[in-house]
Amino acid sequence: MTFIEIMNSPLLYCLVGAGILYILIFCVLTLRKAYRHGLEIGMTKEQLRTTIVSSAIYTIVPSISIVVGLFSLAAVIGVPWSWFRLSVVGAVTYELMAADMAATGAGYESIAALNAAGDPTIVGTLMFVMSICIMTGIVCVLFFSKSIQKGVTTARNKNGALGALLTAVLSLAIVEAFLPIQLFKGPVYAAVAITSLIATYLQMEIIVKRLKIYWYRSFIMAVTLLIGMASSLFWVKVLG
Repeated sequence: MTFIEIMNSPLLYCLVGAGILYILIFCVLTLRKAYRHGLEIGMTKEQLRTTIVSSAIYTIVPSISIVVGLFSLAAVIGVPWSWFRLSVVGAVTYELMAADMAATGAGYESIAALNAAGDPTIVGTLMFVMSICIMTGIVCVLFFSKSIQKGVTTARNKNGALGALLTAVLSLAIVEAFLPIQLFKGPVYAAVAITSLIATYLQMEIIVKRLKIYWYRSFIMAVTLLIGMASSLFWVKVLG
């Protein structure tokens, strides 16, 4: 079997499906426990129902960007593993970068080159790398989340608006750490990244700020992903 055949195999679908089912059961049990606790502390059923509906809507809208990202990730590492990574823990930027690092570490130019070569021996390595790296964040949250949250809250209370700005800049810096990787990976990657940056800016400046369509902010990431993927076809022909 080739790499992509294993990554799309019925066995992997079954294993991933079992994992997703476990998460769904856990979510249902947590929701049930939270609902009962809400009634115990005096909340009405109408208040709880409104909270559930509004939370569901708020969750579904941003997830559109995740679905769009699933298509791009599934094209190179198959559907089931992409489905599992993006539905349980992970992000498109991280998953693609981790998969690409595993491929380049194995001697291939990129994850696309690994896919094209069909090398089945890299399957386990790729899954291990994509899984083990992101667990660092989960482990750190377990042991250090309380002290980190306390430090952030103290900075905000002590410095006011400046403290809030600093924490926002820190979050942005973490995301922007991925940008140099894309800019120096090649002309096509750089062109797609710049196109996505421009698309994001124009959406924020024109649609959100000028037209004051504030609900559109939840769709910016999804639209930018679509624009970025569409522009990649153009830039491959021009620069590739």
